[in-house]
Amino acid sequence: MEHQVEDSLLIKRYIDGDERALAALIGRHNQRISSFIYSKVNDREVTEDIFQDTFMKVIRTLKRGAYSEEGKFLPWVMRISHNLIIDYFRKNRRLPMFEGADTFNIFSVIGDEKLNIEKQIIKDQIDSDLTLLIEELPNEQKEVLLMRIYKDMSFKEISENTGVSINTALGRMRYALINLRKLIDQNNIVLTN
Repeated sequence: MEHQVEDSLLIKRYIDGDERALAALIGRHNQRISSFIYSKVNDREVTEDIFQDTFMKVIRTLKRGAYSEEGKFLPWVMRISHNLIIDYFRKNRRLPMFEGADTFNIFSVIGDEKLNIEKQIIKDQIDSDLTLLIEELPNEQKEVLLMRIYKDMSFKEISENTGVSINTALGRMRYALINLRKLIDQNNIVLTN
């Protein structure tokens, strides 16, 4: 297939049953996605596994009809692979072994910068994801959530600051959390550390 064919057209063709369209999409973006994954995990086999898992998620989403084309196919796929990389680090958090020994040694963990860097990357990504999701909330819900979570205000204080009853503040917080969960599910985001 010619390179000029837009991603959105290839996606439509694939959804309509043309398997070659998916092969063209994978071929087109293979290098960029693989390089991105490898730059994070530094392991060829893990890179291949995450790449395959990424496209399995892409295929499932496309076949379910859950993908909405907005000209953002590559960023969407990169986001999926990024989330899978974070999942990989979380799942494979093995305790480091002391060199030359087959057993765990507490001294091999103390000051292990690699683990601390991974934790910081995961924490930064969670913070970034959460900030973007909070921005999508209605203003009243966002205001209450920010006061409660980030300013550590009581619902009484929130009530006084916003001029609404405590029950209204509680309700807004409840809806903010419900809406955040929906956004997390819709965007396939993992927010656990």
